[in-house]
Amino acid sequence: MGTVDPRLQGNAAYERLAWRDAYEQLSAADRHAPLGADDLDRLARAAYLVGSVDEATGTWERAHRAFLDREDAASAVRCAFWLGLTLVLRGEHARGGGWLARARHILEDAALDCVEQGYLRIPMALQALNGDDPEAARCSFVEITEIADRFDDADLRAFGRLGQGQSLVTQGRAAQGVVMLDEAMVAVTAGEVSPVASGIVYCAVILACHGIFDLRRMQEWTAALSRWCATQQDLQPYQGQCMVHRSEIMQLHGEWTGAMDEARQACEHLSAVPGDAVMGMALYQLGELLRLRGEFTQSESCYREAGNRGHSAQPGLALLRLAQGRPDDAAAAIRRTLVETEGAEERTRVLVGYVEIELAAGGVEDAQTAVDELDEIATGFDSPYLRAVASYAHGSVLLAAGDPEAACIPLRRAWVAWYENDASYEAARVRLQMARAYRQVGDHDTAEMELEAARQVFEQLGAVPALQQVRDVMDRAGRAVSPRPGGLTPREIEVLRLIATGASNREIAESLVISDKTVARHVSNMFTKLAVSSRAAATAYAYEHDLV
Repeated sequence: MGTVDPRLQGNAAYERLAWRDAYEQLSAADRHAPLGADDLDRLARAAYLVGSVDEATGTWERAHRAFLDREDAASAVRCAFWLGLTLVLRGEHARGGGWLARARHILEDAALDCVEQGYLRIPMALQALNGDDPEAARCSFVEITEIADRFDDADLRAFGRLGQGQSLVTQGRAAQGVVMLDEAMVAVTAGEVSPVASGIVYCAVILACHGIFDLRRMQEWTAALSRWCATQQDLQPYQGQCMVHRSEIMQLHGEWTGAMDEARQACEHLSAVPGDAVMGMALYQLGELLRLRGEFTQSESCYREAGNRGHSAQPGLALLRLAQGRPDDAAAAIRRTLVETEGAEERTRVLVGYVEIELAAGGVEDAQTAVDELDEIATGFDSPYLRAVASYAHGSVLLAAGDPEAACIPLRRAWVAWYENDASYEAARVRLQMARAYRQVGDHDTAEMELEAARQVFEQLGAVPALQQVRDVMDRAGRAVSPRPGGLTPREIEVLRLIATGASNREIAESLVISDKTVARHVSNMFTKLAVSSRAAATAYAYEHDLV
C-alpha cells in the first residue's frame, strides 16, 4: 500500500479547520519537496492560526516570491498585504510598512485593476482613523467596500463595513456605527469570511462594543466568538481576548469563580506568544477580580505586570490603595491619571474610580464635577450601563453632601438598572448606599433590609472588602444606643450644632462642603421637625438636649 501524500492530508485538514494538522502535514510535505505558491499561502495561514507567527511571516515571504515567479502579481500582492499587516500588528512597523509599500509598487507597475487595490487602502484608512480624522477614514472604507462589492470579495467587504462602523462610532454616531458592525458580523457568522479575517473582525467588533459600553452587543458577539473558536483546532490568536471578555461578562453577572478561571486561562494562553498586547488586558482583569475579593498582594502584582505589558494599571491600582487604607496615595494617583487620560471610553473608567476616591477623601465638589462629566458621556453614548454607573455616582455624591432624601432617587434608578442587567455585585453596592441613606432619614427597617440583601450577595461572591463595609455600617447602627432627638438626621444635627455657634448658612456650607441651597433645606426640615421658627429657638433646643 502506498503512503498518503502529506500535502493532500494538509490541504484536507485546512478545509476542515484543523489548523494544527494542516500546519504539521504541510510542513512535512514542504520538507520533503518545496511547496508551490498556493500551498505555501495555506501553510502560512495555518502557521498564523496556531500561533507560529515567525513561521507564518517567513512562509508568506516564500509564497510571495513563488507567486511572482509564476507571474501572478495579484496573489503576490495579497501575500505581501497579509505579511505586512501581521508585522504591523505585532509592532514591527518599519518592516511591515516596507512590505505594504512593496505591494503597492507591484500593483502600480503591473497596472492591475483587481480587488487587492482595496486591501492596500486599508492601512491608509486605519491611519486616518487613528490620526483623529474619522470622517476621512469613513470615506476611505466606503470606497474599500465598493471595491469589495465590485469584485465580490467577502473578506474585503467585511473589513470595509468594519471600518465604516469604527469610523462612525469614533465620530460619536454610535447608533449608525453599530449597524455597520452588525452587518460585518453577519457575514462572519454566516461563514462567508476566511478564518484569519473572521478573527480580526470578531475582536475588533467586540472591542468597539466595549468602547461604547454596549454590553448587550458585546455579550452576544463574545458568545458567537466563543462558539467560532471552539470549531477551530488549536486556534491561538483571538482565543485570549475572547477569554478576557468572557471573564468581564461573567464578573458582571456575579459568576466570579468562573471569571477568575477565564482570566487565569487567558494569561496562560497568551503567555505562549511573547509580546501579545492582550496579555496586559488579561492581567488587569485578573487584578480587578483579586482586588474585589480582598487578595490585595496578588492584585497589586497583576496591576504592575499589566502596566509592564503596556496596559494602564489605573484606576484599579488607585482603588486598591483606597481599599488598603491609603486614601492619600489613592487620591494622588487617580488625580494624575485623570489629567493624563483622553478619550471618552478611557476617561469614563477613570472617572468612576475618581468619584469613589474623592468622596472617601472628602472632596465632594470635585466628585460632583466628575459626575457631571460622567452624565455628559452617558448621554452621548445612550448606554444603559453608563446611565447606571452615572446614577450610582450621582447618588453617592448627594449622600456625601448630606442630602440622603435626594440621594435615594438616583440610587434607586441605578439599582433597577443593575437588577435588570443581572449585575449582582453592582446592585448590592447600590443597596449598601441606600441603606446608609435610609438610616440618615430614619427609615431603619428598610435600611436593615437593604443591608442584609447586600450582605448575602457579597458573602456569596466572596467580596471581602465590601462585606467589611456592611459590617461597619451595622456596627455603627449598633452603637446608636438611643434615638436621635426630634428625629433629626446626622447631617441635620451637624447643621444644628453649627447654628448654635452662630454660623450663617454660607459658613455652614463652607464648613460641611455642601451648597447654600442644601443648608437651607436642612434648616427648613430641622425647624419643621423641632417645631421651632427661629435660629435662637433651635439653639436653645440644642443646649436643652445636650447636642452642643
